[in-house]
Order: sequence, then C-alpha cells, then structure tokens
Amino acid sequence: MSDDGSTNDNKKPLRSQAWFGRQDKMGFYYRSFLKNSGQPQDRFDGRPVIGICNTWSELTPCNIHFRDLAEHVRRGVLDAGGYPLEFPVSSLGEVTMRPTAMLFRNLASMDVEEAIRAHPLDGVVLLMGCDKTTPALLMGAASADLPAIGVSGGPQLRGNYRGQIIGSGTNIISMSEQLRAGEITMAEFHEAEAGMNRSSGSCMTMGTASTMASMVEALGIGLPENAAIPAVDARRNLLARLAGRRIVDMVHEDLKPSDILTREAFENAIRALAAIGGSTNAVVHLLALAGRVGVDLTLADFDRLGRDIHCLVDLMPSGRFLMEDFYYAGGLPAVLRALGERGLLNKDARTVNGRTLWENVEKAPNWNPEVITPFEAPFKPEAGIAILTGNLAPDGAVIKPSAASPELMQHTGRAVVFESVEEMHHAVNDEALDIDASCIMVLKHCGPKGYPGMAEVGNMPLPAKLLREGVRDMIRISDARMSGTAYGTVVLHVAPEATAGGPLALVRNGDLITLDVPARSLHLHVSEEEMAARRAAWVPPEPHAARGYQRLYIDHVLQADRGADFDFLVGRSGSPVPRDNH
Repeated sequence: MSDDGSTNDNKKPLRSQAWFGRQDKMGFYYRSFLKNSGQPQDRFDGRPVIGICNTWSELTPCNIHFRDLAEHVRRGVLDAGGYPLEFPVSSLGEVTMRPTAMLFRNLASMDVEEAIRAHPLDGVVLLMGCDKTTPALLMGAASADLPAIGVSGGPQLRGNYRGQIIGSGTNIISMSEQLRAGEITMAEFHEAEAGMNRSSGSCMTMGTASTMASMVEALGIGLPENAAIPAVDARRNLLARLAGRRIVDMVHEDLKPSDILTREAFENAIRALAAIGGSTNAVVHLLALAGRVGVDLTLADFDRLGRDIHCLVDLMPSGRFLMEDFYYAGGLPAVLRALGERGLLNKDARTVNGRTLWENVEKAPNWNPEVITPFEAPFKPEAGIAILTGNLAPDGAVIKPSAASPELMQHTGRAVVFESVEEMHHAVNDEALDIDASCIMVLKHCGPKGYPGMAEVGNMPLPAKLLREGVRDMIRISDARMSGTAYGTVVLHVAPEATAGGPLALVRNGDLITLDVPARSLHLHVSEEEMAARRAAWVPPEPHAARGYQRLYIDHVLQADRGADFDFLVGRSGSPVPRDNH
C-alpha cells in the first residue's frame, strides 16, 4: 500500500485520499461522520469514490424515476470496487418552472461544478433527463473535468389516445390548435392529456430531452444506446449499472471530459443532430458546452457540417414515429453507422467505454428502415439545422428545415410585430388583427436578456381566424427558442436579440422580410438610412430584475450564438483539492 493509503501503486493518486487517506485529526473528521451510515473502514482504503449526481425531483416529472436509476448505478460502482456517494443538485423541470427552465441552466451547471470540486470525489455519474438537466450537468462536469459519464433517464412509452399514437409536446401543440379551431371538445382535450404521458421518462418525441440524450451518445460521453432505451425498459437499468462499473475504470485510466469532448466529438454530434432531425435547442447547448472545454465551435460549423446531411429518422415532430420505435429499430448506433459508412464521422473519436465511436457502432443493425430510413432514400433530404444570416440577424439565427413547410422556405411577407409575448397572446385571438397567411409574425424581447432566459415561445400560436380558415403554418421569427417537440417554419435564436439592441428591435409593422433558407438568408427590406433613424430613436427596455440571480443572469449572459452561457463561466477550472474546512 502506498503512503496515501491507495492500493493502486501504479495509478494516479486518488483525489479522495486527500480527505480519507489521512491518519490525523482531519482524516478522523472526514471519515468518522460518514461512518454514521454504517460504512466500514475498508470503504476508505483507497478505492475510487464515485459521486452519483442526481437530478431527481417531484417537480421534474421526467426525472421522477431517478431514485431507482441511481440505485442501479450504485450497484455497478460496488461491482467494480468503488465507493458510491449520491448527491443532489438543482433539478430543472421544463414542465413547471417559470419563466423558463433555461434561465436556470447556468445556475444548475454552477451547482454541479462546485459540488464536484468541493467534495471527496474521484469520478461522477451524471443522471440527466429533462431538457436542461443534460446540458447543465455536462457543462458543470466539463468545467470540473473529473472523470464523468452521462446516463440519461430515457423516454416515456408512446402516448395513446383513442387508438391513435400521440407524442408529448408535438400533439399538445397540434391539439391545442384543434381546440382553438373548434375541431375537438374540451372533454376530448382532457382525455388526450391522460393518454399522453403513460410512464416515467422524458418526452418520447425527438424533442430536446431525446435530442440531448442522443448528443450524449454521439459525443461519446455516454454509453452506446444511451439515447433511446425507454425509461421503463429493464435495459435502461442495465445501462445505469454498466455506467457505474465503467466510471471506476475511467478513474483509474484518468479519462476525463476534456479527453472526450474534442473538436472531432462535436463535429460528430452536429452531424448526428442533423441525421435525427434533432431539436434546435441542441445548438445553443452544444455551443455552451464547447465553450467550457475550449473548443472553438461556432454557428457556422452547424451549417457547414450539417446542411448536406439527410434526416434519416422518421420521428415526431418532423415525422410519424416515437422514441420507443427508434430504439426498437436500432437507435442512434444505426444512425451513426450510416453516417460513418459514408465518411461523415470522425471514427477515431474516443468514448467513455474506452473504445472509439466507430468501434461502438460499425456493426449496429437497422431493424426497421421505415423508422430509420436508408441514406440513399432518406426521410427528408438535406434537412440539417440551417443557420441564417443577414441584416436582420447579423450574428445568426436558426431554423429546422425538417419541421418546416417546404413552400415557405423561400418567402417574402409583411411583418406583423409583437413587442412582447403578452401582446402576442392577446393579439392572436383578436379578430381585428391585420394579418393573413402570407404575413410573417415577428416577436421581440424574448431572448437571453429580454425574457429573461430565452424562453420556448418562438413557436407562436397562429391567429384564431386563420386557424378557422385552415391555415396550419406561417413564418414566425423571434429571438426566443422553441420546444424541441414543436414544428413549423419558425426562425429562432435571432442574434443579437432585441433587448440587446439587435436589428430585430427595429422591425415595424408592414416592413417586408425575406426568408430564403436555401440561400441561408434573413433580410429586412429597410434602408440603412431608415434603420439608422430608428436606432437613434430606440430606447432600451428596463431590465426585468433589480437584484438576485435574475439580475446576475441579465448582466452576464452571452448571446445565443455563443450558447447563452455566462461570460465568467466559459472555460474550466479543473478539480484541485480545496483547503481543509477546519
């Protein structure tokens, strides 16, 4: 045994031994209090201490099964000779949090980072599910840069309503529009509510939660099949147990997030994002994560790497099927294999299981080509997330072509402008609203600073009078985000945002706007002289908060094209052992 108490003489000294390996007053202090849970002395003999970072909360329904999932991780850690210690961090529930869970993503990432650094941990398993818990945990762990492995909670089972398959989020939007149009009754609406969410787990569409679970797998920071195993499938528990085993070896190998989250890994993730028809929210989260590990990722990379990639997966909101079907068809490994066989993957990218990404997927089967379509006959050709620029979005904007209407991808229309989300919600039900199907709806002041938090309000409801006429899509432009479960010809993440003085702030009713997705252009037909005059008269809105976390957020959040992280959180600080506490 080495002087620090470790039995692994040829391995890097364990960080936890700075707490538990000491034979003095402080060693007594650190060990003795943990012994109140019945821990034997050999727990402190130099075995890796593994943190189980748990985002369980009754306020986060998607993560409600994480107590059980954590137990399977614990068993895996014990199998491999580690010492598991579960700890909570802030849990971000997309369903109930106001004004938006995105407001608190950076706060949760700080919670994760500081919890890892402050405690006697050698590695960490990240239990993530609901939308913002995944990027928050990845960002915090990346900044701490201890060995880490992500375990997603998995999607719910398919929704079912009167024999019809329905998907969370996607059919909430479609059925609420049907209700507004008078096509279904309130009783039918309530009946669908009960049939939509039938099990624990996150949204079973290719929404943000499933997209980010796929990004965990594509980045290599989670095990193969992480993305799609249903939450209630026993194989999800097996994955958790295997992750618990694997993290112990990762500690001995000193395999850290910075070794895995490389430029090559992000390029793989961007191409996978396009191939699955993933959420636009992944753009802002991947940009923020890249900033934490020092990878120079830009919006232009998403367009350059993803624009020619076919959407292979026929899933809601872009298509018909749900995540359960995706898993049975072969899941993300089948998609990655299709990309790799056409030279569209960095095959040597490292993953947490010690193998390369290509070693993990080169033999992955596709059991259902109706769900995961062949590359030669894709569900939607060249449908990767498109990045738009122009005088209305100098620093970029995003659109998801796979969820948009083809006839609106090149369109010039008259702007109908809403200065706030409250104004928009009032106006869309106003029969006197001057709007028709050719118009372009423009929403301001819903970006990172403006909402604050960049809420998922960009997928604006259509005016009631147009719904009754049968209109089901219009171009909508904002500095907001939209739910990953949403669909439509919706331009999002306009940067700079209106509240920060971007050109979006200067758009007026009646201005002509041209959206040209093939040309990647978003153009406002207003002269430079007129724009200068409008800018001179523009008065910035008052901040929403005078104190507290919201004021910190408004003062330090970066724009969407930089991931909406805090300026002082970009980069990483590692996990040096802090000073003693007594």
